[in-house]
Amino acid sequence: MSTPGHYFESVYADSADPWDFAGSWYELRRYGLLVASLPERRYRVCFEPACSVGVLTESLAARCDEVHAVDVVDAAAEQARRRISRAGLAHVSVRTADALAPWPRPACDLLVLSEFLYYTAADRLDALIGDLLRLVESGGTVVACHWLGRSEDHACHGEDVHAALARRDELERLVHHREEGFLLEVFRRA
Repeated sequence: MSTPGHYFESVYADSADPWDFAGSWYELRRYGLLVASLPERRYRVCFEPACSVGVLTESLAARCDEVHAVDVVDAAAEQARRRISRAGLAHVSVRTADALAPWPRPACDLLVLSEFLYYTAADRLDALIGDLLRLVESGGTVVACHWLGRSEDHACHGEDVHAALARRDELERLVHHREEGFLLEVFRRA
C-alpha cells in the first residue's frame, strides 16, 4: 500500500518544514551533491515532483531555463512558491498537484526524483516510474536520490526504488554514489 495523501497533510500541519530541508546538513549536503552530479551544464526544462518546501527547487533553478515543481500538499507548495518568489526566480513555477497531473510542457530534459518514490508500494513502483519516464525526452537526465534508512511511513525501501530504476531498459546509469545514509544515481534516458 502506498502512503496516503492525508498523511502528508497532517505532517505539514504539525510543522512548516517537517524534514528540516532548509536547515539540515544532511539535506543541504545531499542537495549539493545531487546538483553537482548533473552531467549537463544547463537544462531547458526540469520537472521536480514532490518538491516539498522548495529548497532543492531553488538550487535546481540555477542550472535550468525552466523549473516546474509540484507537491500534493498545498501548505508545502505554498512555502515553495514563497521561497521562489523571495529569490526572484521568475522561471520557476510551483503548483499543488500530483506527480502525474498534466503540466505545461510536453516533456522535460531533467527529471528529479528526490526522496519520494519510497512512499509508493513496491508492486506499483514500475508503473509509476514508467509513467514518469514518459515525461523525459530521449537523451534527458533522470536523477534519483533516496534515504536508505527505514521508516514506518515508507511503503518500500530506497533500495527498492533504485532497483526498479536499474531494471529500466531505457535508462543508462551515469552516476552511482552511495553513502551510509542515501543512494544517489543519475541516468540518461535512451
